[in-house]
This record gives sequence, C-alpha cells and structure tokens, in this order.
Amino acid sequence: MVDTLYEGRLAVDIGKLHMRTPITTASGTFGFGLEFTDFLDLEKLGAITVKGTTLKPRSGNKGQRVVETPAGILNCVGLENPGVEYFLSTTLPKLRQYNVPVIVNMDGDSPEEYGQLAELLNVDGVDALEINISCPNVAQGGLAFGTCPDAAAEVVQAVKAKSKKVIITKLSPNVTDIVEIAKAVEVAGSDAVSLINTLLGMKIDVEKQAPVLGNIMGGLSGPAIHPVAVRMVYQVAQAVHIPIIGMGGILCAEDALEFFLAGATAVAIGTGNFRNPALAETISKDLLAYLDKHGIESINDIRGKALPR
Repeated sequence: MVDTLYEGRLAVDIGKLHMRTPITTASGTFGFGLEFTDFLDLEKLGAITVKGTTLKPRSGNKGQRVVETPAGILNCVGLENPGVEYFLSTTLPKLRQYNVPVIVNMDGDSPEEYGQLAELLNVDGVDALEINISCPNVAQGGLAFGTCPDAAAEVVQAVKAKSKKVIITKLSPNVTDIVEIAKAVEVAGSDAVSLINTLLGMKIDVEKQAPVLGNIMGGLSGPAIHPVAVRMVYQVAQAVHIPIIGMGGILCAEDALEFFLAGATAVAIGTGNFRNPALAETISKDLLAYLDKHGIESINDIRGKALPR
C-alpha cells in the first residue's frame, strides 16, 4: 500500500484534498491517466490531473501541433478532448477503480460555460477542479481570462457558485504581474493556485521560411521554463495564503525541491512524463531519500524554507 511505502512523510493537503504524495501530473501531459498504467502504479501518485475538459468535444488545432526545442517543447494541441459527457460516462468510471484523487482541468469560453462545467463535474469520483484561465474570453475579443484580475476572479466565482469541489486556479505566466492575478483569485474564493502554465513561444523553419506550428504560436514547457516558474512560485507564495501547486520543467527531485523551498505545497510533472513515464514515482522515492539525508521527517517541514524570514 502507498501509505505504508511512504509512511505519510510525503502526504500533503490542498484544502480538503488529501494527497498521499505531493506529486500530481500536469494537465495535457498525462492523458486521462489510464494511458500510463503500463509504466507506473497510478496509486503512487498524489493525484491525477486529467487533460483539459470542455462542455463539447473539441478536435484541436490543425497542422503540426508539437515541436521540440533545445530545452523543452512547444505545443498548440488546442484542447482536443472528447467532452465532459464522455468523460463522465466512460473515463471517470475507469479512473474510480484506482485509489487516487482525480483533478479535472476545465476550460471554457465564458464564465457561464465554466459554471456549467463545474456543475456537471460536481459528482463522486471528481475530487478537485483545476480552472484553466489561459482560455480566451470570447466576449472580450479573445483576451485570456488569466491576463486580467477581474476576469480571472469572475471565472472563479462562477465555478464556486456551482461546485462543492476543491477549486484550483491555474495561472498563466504570460502576464505583467502574476502576483496580482493570484491575489484576485484568492479573494474570489479559489482554494489553491497552480503555476505556471506554458509560456507563449514560436519556432520558424528557416528552410521553409514559415512558422513550424499550425497555430503559429504555442506553449513552451520543459526545463527552459523552470527558473521562471520557481521565481513566480516564490513571489506568489509571499502574497497569498492558499496552497500552491508548482510546475514547470521538473525532471528530477532537485527540481521539485526548489518549488517546495519556494513555498509550494505540491508539484505537477508535465513534459518530464514524455521523457520518463514513471518519473513521478522515481521523484517520490528520491524525495524520501532527501528527507532521510537531511534528517527531516515530512516534506511539509521544508515548505517555504527559501522565503525571506
């Protein structure tokens, strides 16, 4: 059993969400979790964060969707998913066979749509909702909800009004001041924040003299964004009083430890899953080794140790 293996030393709480390890998976990099059962024991994860889910099925963007970069990948998948009804009827029953919390990443075009999604996902087997506020606000000309404190807060309020689940708001790094966004969603009622989402990037084929990605621009993830992510977690941790899930370029326990020391309660592994599908389990074991080496009882004991005293 997981509890015996880790002796509770890696257990953390994100609001009412109890995680037996501080590691979840970043949305969009782990499918619905079921695709990874050949590589690791899902019950050794703190939680599974499933890919972005929308009200209706989406086919995603046309053209090339992914390209490797020197220290990560750019993607413009475009929220391809079978829709919430399929998730509830087909995917969730399979996930419920595993003793691991499920976090559903949700995406919408308006606050009302986020609210509708939240209401549909207010079912047993869904333990938390992660609001992707990097989606474009159709009513405001496509400007992402996550770039405006008021718009971000409005989405959180719409979800809170329809859901009893733990609400995690995923913050975009493509803003002038991520701290202001974090403070706004906390006031609006978010139970936690996760950061960072991908950084906007682009790659050009010099032979074709044209953008590589079908959507022209895409989200950069992987080791290249790790220092930016750690910096942003460090800043947000000093401004809010809700748990933080840190993510961005985690490939080893040391990468994860930086987030904990910067103030994160938990972390999410994203691009690293493509390189090593069992990475989450490997990092958990290495975190235990770190605690033993330094005579530390619990992962919670190092949270925020690098913050100003």
